[in-house]
Amino acid sequence: MSATASTDEVRVSRDGALGRIVLDRPRAINALTQPMVTAVAGALRAWADDPSVVTVSIEGAGERGLCAGGDVVAVRRTWLAGGDRTAFFRAEYAMNALLATYPKPVVAFQDGVVMGGGVGVSAYARLRLVTERSTVAIPETGIGLFPDVGALYLLARTPGEIGTHLALTGTPVDGPGAIAAGLADALIPAERWPDLLARLAHGAPVPTDLGDRTPSADLLAARSWIDECYAGNDAATILRRLREHDDPAAQHAGDILAGRSPLSVAVTLEALRRAATMRTVREVLDQDLVVAGNLVADGDFAEGVRAQLVDKDRKPTWQHTSLDDVSPSIVQKFFR
Repeated sequence: MSATASTDEVRVSRDGALGRIVLDRPRAINALTQPMVTAVAGALRAWADDPSVVTVSIEGAGERGLCAGGDVVAVRRTWLAGGDRTAFFRAEYAMNALLATYPKPVVAFQDGVVMGGGVGVSAYARLRLVTERSTVAIPETGIGLFPDVGALYLLARTPGEIGTHLALTGTPVDGPGAIAAGLADALIPAERWPDLLARLAHGAPVPTDLGDRTPSADLLAARSWIDECYAGNDAATILRRLREHDDPAAQHAGDILAGRSPLSVAVTLEALRRAATMRTVREVLDQDLVVAGNLVADGDFAEGVRAQLVDKDRKPTWQHTSLDDVSPSIVQKFFR
């Protein structure tokens, strides 16, 4: 195996017919920095026209997970220092778009923590493999952002309103839950990953029958309240339905939703409904760039990241006290 174009935080290598990308920032659960995003995109571009590379794999170093998301603390620091608030997002979304349209099969190992940007670096792969220890989530409404990286394209196409539930609350799901939500394809024991890599290195095709593809029965059964509560385009109405529902799981979801940034929740719902009408991941990513830049500049992003990841007091002071305070006109300005 000979390494090419590796960096301190991304290992890029060739193993026979396999091009391997390993996110290598394990102490931060491989959270993506802009140089990491650039390195991943560079490897993908280099291999796209290389006939000796048949398949590409993406995984994370260490035992904790594939990727905990983008380094939003660095994005906040850049913005507060007067820097370009969209530079990281532009680089990340370009990588996401490349993965979504990549001409060769990509296999992603969604082991352990897969959150936010971790979904973006894996969910467009040809084969997305979760394990018994996977936790998949897009929890951005809790930091004053929204589910970006094109994820709303996938979440808008889940069974019923499962995607709305996951997008607004950021609720994590396990491997079978990720399969039910369309964010993963199959579950394998974590120890089987090296065997698959060896097969791909020898030129074997990406398997279509690998692992357990059974979706979470619990998450699908929860549609009995999810579909009812999350219908429509009004976030305040959704919250009321959740809190008034007889099912304790719905009430719990309401409690979670009430703690998220009201602005981010309302903007997320609008972005999700718009994404349902879009034909490609690229269209959703273009929308993401506008919304992300606006939320960083004028939303709850700086305060959410401060409360959750910088000071860690878990007591954000949002701009709006409730979803009822976020009018449709306020929401619309974040799409301009």
